[in-house]
Amino acid sequence: MDFIRAFSLLVVVAWHWVFTIIIWRDDGPHASNPIGFTKGLWIFTWTLQIMPMFFYVGGYGHLRSWEKAQAEGRSIWELVGARAKRLAIPAGALLGVWIVIGIVLSLTLGGPWVWRAVTLVVSPLWFMAVYLMLVLLLPIALWLHRRFDTVALVVMAGVAGLIDVARFRYDWDWLGIFNMVIIWGLCHQFGFFYERIVAARRTLDWTMLFGGGFALAGLVGSGLYPGSMVGVPGERSNMAPPTMCIVALLFLQAGIVEIIRPAVSRRLERPGWATVNDVINRFSLPLFLFHTTGMALSRAIGYAIDGDNYESTRPTLGWWLGRPFAVVGPLLCTLPVIYLFGRKWAKADKPAERVREPVTVGARHQP
Repeated sequence: MDFIRAFSLLVVVAWHWVFTIIIWRDDGPHASNPIGFTKGLWIFTWTLQIMPMFFYVGGYGHLRSWEKAQAEGRSIWELVGARAKRLAIPAGALLGVWIVIGIVLSLTLGGPWVWRAVTLVVSPLWFMAVYLMLVLLLPIALWLHRRFDTVALVVMAGVAGLIDVARFRYDWDWLGIFNMVIIWGLCHQFGFFYERIVAARRTLDWTMLFGGGFALAGLVGSGLYPGSMVGVPGERSNMAPPTMCIVALLFLQAGIVEIIRPAVSRRLERPGWATVNDVINRFSLPLFLFHTTGMALSRAIGYAIDGDNYESTRPTLGWWLGRPFAVVGPLLCTLPVIYLFGRKWAKADKPAERVREPVTVGARHQP
């Protein structure tokens, strides 16, 4: 589970660094990506949109943390308070700093582009806000898990589907805000079942993969949902707010993860793999918080050096050939920011708090 979290984090960071296209308009910078320009590229988002996995891992981690807190005699509110504080303080500090930067730039440089640029830099904080919401709702989620078990998952998925029907049939788009809670809550709730999934027969892994895959193909094929699992300008989004496609994507990705888990677990026993996994998880919070700051600094340097020729507004052949090197600038600008401002949050990730794998029982190896 630590590896899933680390890998998911790297996918998010790499996606933002490598595939973000900045288009400057009269009101400032707008973010786009190559999916809107390249036919058929949306299919890769079925594996690259890994936010469902983040919340899935978070659910399992919170369950284990609650079990540990109970053993230590701590209440659920102590656990929630500690987790919320750990998320809210660094996220709030980053947001506050960028608001101050925005004010200073507005007073010195002026122009509407300033606040659009600030918004792009802090936009990944939506994930932190949702994760913080799930932490605050943890007592309710644990009660639902104890009281209703798998029925809670079915009901949450059913309600999310009905909300999509109402949105698309009656244009009640305001209902989408409820799916921000229900669908991400479902992904989080599904993590509570991780140990049972690991202990189940291997056929369950393929059931999740094929079930999620066929459901996702059917939803997209209906024409009601876009094929991309990330936002594309000019299209309805499956992420803002999340739709039933994200529920199907959760099961598809959970199936993939469980199918490859034995092979990955064997490799994680090697010292090199284990060290890389540990380092990424240790710095996961500051890396996620500051990677767009580093990207902004890198692009500002690029614009200062080469002006309008620095970046293509659409994916050309030269743009694609340069993608393997697109991580260099943001990485070099992000590392000093983490060193200066993020080290204390990296140190907070103590080994005892990291997610541990459950013991695999014999039934797991049955065909």
